[in-house]
This record gives sequence, structure tokens and C-alpha cells, in this order.
Amino acid sequence: MKMTKKILWVGIFAIAMAFIEAAVVVYLRRIYGISDLLIHVPPFDPQIARIELGRELATLVMLLSFGWVAGQNLQSRLGFALIAFGVWDIFYYLWLKVFIGWPKTLLDPDLLFLFPLPWWGPIIAPLLISLLMIIGGTLAGIRNDQGYVIRFRITEKIALLAGILAMLYAFMQNAISILPTDANLLSQLKPSQFNWLVFLVGLFLSGFVVWRIMRTTSYVSNKNSKSFF
Repeated sequence: MKMTKKILWVGIFAIAMAFIEAAVVVYLRRIYGISDLLIHVPPFDPQIARIELGRELATLVMLLSFGWVAGQNLQSRLGFALIAFGVWDIFYYLWLKVFIGWPKTLLDPDLLFLFPLPWWGPIIAPLLISLLMIIGGTLAGIRNDQGYVIRFRITEKIALLAGILAMLYAFMQNAISILPTDANLLSQLKPSQFNWLVFLVGLFLSGFVVWRIMRTTSYVSNKNSKSFF
């Protein structure tokens, strides 16, 4: 199957999955009477918390599994998984906008994930990451179709890892600042001002690595190579 057709089907799957995810959030908000996450915080329920953590992990497993099935080797599988995640995340917010008219703006804060700590951030932040994932995943797939294996230099590996860690820190900074603590206090956590400087540095570092892949072919080797990195 051609790359474009595979991307199309990966996108359809991700859009449908985003519909389900958004529907679940709408139901939870209705059940708990939540119209604003910064005002209405439901009481901590250990069982619900465990189920929510499991749901988040299951979502990641589904996206990775679909990418694994769509691809033929490690590079293309990771590429399709990145595309699926990016499309899923973007359409998750689009569906919420259709269902309940939220978010009002791209700067509205949202509780993004619970694992391993609560992630808070303005909606535009994960959307920027999703766009970068779609671009990077598409490039990985195109390079694979061209018969190349992407190889990162050690400096690019460090830049990518540092970028990812910086963005994670920006999202979890509030939770990290009150450690050690218990799950009950973490569930009541409200976000402070988002650390845009740390986030943008992380986004730039990650984007730089993707730009290098797009700009040059000097870092690729023959397809017979078994290593993605």
C-alpha cells in the first residue's frame, strides 16, 4: 500500500479514536458537573483514578499498536505511531469544540495526562507537539519508502532527549514542585503560570532534530541497516 494511503487510514483511525476519547470526557464532565477544570474539581476517588490511569495507558498502547501494524519495520512503525498520536490529539480538541464548545481559545488550560504526574498546560502547547509529531512521523515514513534508515548523530540524540524532558518538565512543573505528596493532593492541584520559556526551548530542540531530517540526507544509510538510531 502506498504511503499516502497508509497515512490516510492511520488518520481515519486516529480521528475516530479521538471522537471516542472526547465523548468519554464529555460524559465525565456531565457526571461530575464540571464546566471549568480550574473551578470544579471532583473529589478524589482512588478507583476512578486507577481506571483513568489505565485508560490513558490503553490509549497510548492502541496508538502504538496501530502504528506497529501499519508499518513494516521499526522506523515506519514509529513513524505511523507518531502520526496517529498527533492526529488523535488535534481532533480530540476539535471534537470537544463541536460537542461542548470548549476550548474557547487555544490558551485555555487543560489537564493533559495523569501519568506519571498531572500534566497541565495551555491547549496550544500539546497541539504544537502534535504537529511536530505528524511532520516527524511522515518524514520517517517517506525516508523508509525511499529505502533509507534515519540515523541520528549523538548531538541530535541529546538534543531530542533534552527537548522532550524540557517539555515534560514544563507540563509537570506544578506537580513536581509539591513532591513528595499523596495522590489526593495531586488530584486537587491547580496550575500556575505555564513555563513558556522551558517549553519553547524543548520544542525548538525537538523541532531542530526534525528539521535536520527534512533538510539533509547525509544522515541516512542503506535500508539494510537494522538500527533506527
